Amino acid sequence: MKKNSQNATIVTKVFRIVVCLFLCFLAIVPFYMLVINSTLTHDKIATGIRLIPGSNFVNNFKAMFDKKKQIVTSYNIFQAFRNSLIITIPTTIIQIYFGALTAYAVTVYKFKGRNLAWGFIYGIMMIPTQLSIVGMMAVMKTIGWYGTRKVLIALILPAMAAPSTVYFMKQYMESALPLEIIEAGRIDGSSEFRTFNLIAIPMIKPAMATQAIFGFVASWNNLYTPSMLIGAQRDLSTLPMYAMSIRAEDKNPDLGQTYAAMLVAILPIIVAYLFLSKYIIAGVSLGGVKE
Repeated sequence: MKKNSQNATIVTKVFRIVVCLFLCFLAIVPFYMLVINSTLTHDKIATGIRLIPGSNFVNNFKAMFDKKKQIVTSYNIFQAFRNSLIITIPTTIIQIYFGALTAYAVTVYKFKGRNLAWGFIYGIMMIPTQLSIVGMMAVMKTIGWYGTRKVLIALILPAMAAPSTVYFMKQYMESALPLEIIEAGRIDGSSEFRTFNLIAIPMIKPAMATQAIFGFVASWNNLYTPSMLIGAQRDLSTLPMYAMSIRAEDKNPDLGQTYAAMLVAILPIIVAYLFLSKYIIAGVSLGGVKE
């Protein structure tokens, strides 16, 4: 009986390993094919799937910056990359900090209407962007920001009110932020902002790192909102708008250049993940310790 139980345990472990390896394979293959295709010529990509890297990556990369070889000459990849950074970095910082600050207020402070405030934040999560963008465009046109460089501000500031970030941070704080430590800081004379910045934030770094990755990816890949607010101003276009213009080009397609551009577009996401992943791993390890 004991031997049968051990065999069943071994089979279960092997099954789990096989499933994990299969899921990893599904996750890695698309990125691997993207890298491979960025090194091939248009003809080789069009004729079939290749698993071995080619030698055309440098040419594909140079073609993105050569006016004579660019697929879409009305977009500038340098400007698109810069605009994406200008929007994404402040958006991520603002979203994480103010989301954590809002969650801290709802979690730590006991005030009348707290449940109502939390219900309002929770309800905002149910409103899709497609509904709110109409009013936002009307406001931008009224104040004269639509289609101008000031519209970049309008793409950054709304990150202060990110209900999904507040929701996640509140759930994390309820389990990982001891209120006794907050009370001890107050007794020692620490101000509220000092308590939040020096006591609370170090304790919720894993959650902030996780949300930073989600926020960075969402902002970097955001195509809908910038397309609606920027309009026809090509010098304000972001990398997703640049990548979409390449995909929409059918008169002079170059798949090698297309894949090279997509590879450049996702590199900042990979860098952000590698930089923040250690905080997530630390948070998971910390959460597994029982006192």
